[in-house]
Formats: sequence, structure tokens, C-alpha cells
Amino acid sequence: MKRVNAPICSLRSTVCGPQINKNRMLLIAAVLATIVPAIAEAGAQASGDLQQKLAAVKQSATENQQKLHKYQWTETTQLTLKGDAKPPTQSMCQYGADGKVQKTPMSAPPPPPSGGRLKQRVVEKKKEEMKDYMGQVKTLLAMYVPPDPQRMQQAFQSDRAFPTGTGGIVFKDYAQPGDQMTITFDPVAKKISSVNVNTYMDDPKDIVTLAVQFASLPDGTNYVQKSVLDATAKQLQVTTTNSNYHPIGAY
Repeated sequence: MKRVNAPICSLRSTVCGPQINKNRMLLIAAVLATIVPAIAEAGAQASGDLQQKLAAVKQSATENQQKLHKYQWTETTQLTLKGDAKPPTQSMCQYGADGKVQKTPMSAPPPPPSGGRLKQRVVEKKKEEMKDYMGQVKTLLAMYVPPDPQRMQQAFQSDRAFPTGTGGIVFKDYAQPGDQMTITFDPVAKKISSVNVNTYMDDPKDIVTLAVQFASLPDGTNYVQKSVLDATAKQLQVTTTNSNYHPIGAY
């Protein structure tokens, strides 16, 4: 009598298959039970670290602004338009009662444009256009520097704040959609060391970038030592240097 054996593959599919699938599901469930809590714990720890760092940045920015209100300083501005460096200008600066910086020109006013009336009108019109544009740029950048604690907190709560590999914080959609601000913070000194902004004017193609470096006064007050603004659409670069800080009324 011929003996008939069932194919191994048939036995596996009908007997072993369900058991194997069940074991796999149990294994996957066990792995997920281990990994998911670990991922959640790591995420919570990262969020907590970021929140602590953000709290330190906000406290530093708030306290520092209060200290700066006691000082006067000299601001030197160098404007370069289409590769042509203009004569630098200087202003004496201090914070007013409204919390805004008040500037008193120290440089002599530029001489009137030479040439005929038509040329003078063209030059004056260009100057006025550039003055208006710079006013708009300054209004825009005032939303970023000094960093605003409330805006930073809003970005964090909306998951638009992220830690950087260098110990800083990146804020996306900080003041307007598509912009980005990166703050580098010294955790030992508890001070902001630099701010980099990528934003734009009314037209997203009108890109404006700002690189800011901070320094400290003898009493520990942090201040903007140098900033470089680039408005690529206008081929404009503005370098601003702040110096000669002294308490108001000292001179």
C-alpha cells in the first residue's frame, strides 16, 4: 500500500501559518510596548529641555531691555547701495518714555545734490524712496530685534520652535508666514550671543536678512554690537555698529 505524505508547504499553510502570524503579532506588540513609551519619554524630555531654554532666553531678553533703558550710545551706520559705499552717519541713541529708541543725528547733513533742477529732483526722489524703504525695513526688523518674549512663547506653544545642534533655538513663522529667526544662547552667561533673521517685505521675493552679534558691558548688560542687514532686491546692505555706551546723564 503506497503511503501518501502531505506536502510540507501545505502543512505550514494550514497548521503552522496561523501560529506563526500570531507569534509575529505578539512580538510586534511587545516591541511597540517597549519603543513607544521610550519615544514618548524622549519627546517629553526634549520638549522640557526646550521649554527651560526658552524660559532662560525670555528672562534674559526682558531683564536686558530694562538695563538698556538706562544707557545712551553712539550708532554708526554704513550704507552700501549696488556696491557703492555711502558716507557713514552717526546718531546718539537712547530709549524714550514710549519704549522706542530715539536718535539724535550727530553727523553733518549731506550737501544738496548738484546739477540742474531736473537732476536735483531725480536725486531727491530717489533719496525719499530709499528713506521710505529703510523706514519699512526698520519697522519689519523691530519685530525680531530685540526678540519678543510673547512671540517666542506663542511659537513654542504652536510647535514652531525647535532646538538647534549648536544649542540655540529656531523659530519658524515667527512674525509672518515663511520667516525664520535663529537665536544662539550662552547657557553659562545666560545671554543671547547672536540672532539671525530670514524674512521679507510685502513681497516674499523681497528678501531681507539680518545678522546680529551681541556683546556685554562691564556691568553685564547685553547689547547689539553689530548688525548687518541685506535687502537683496534693492542690492542694499546696511551695517550698524553700536559703541560708547554710558549711563544717561553721565556726560
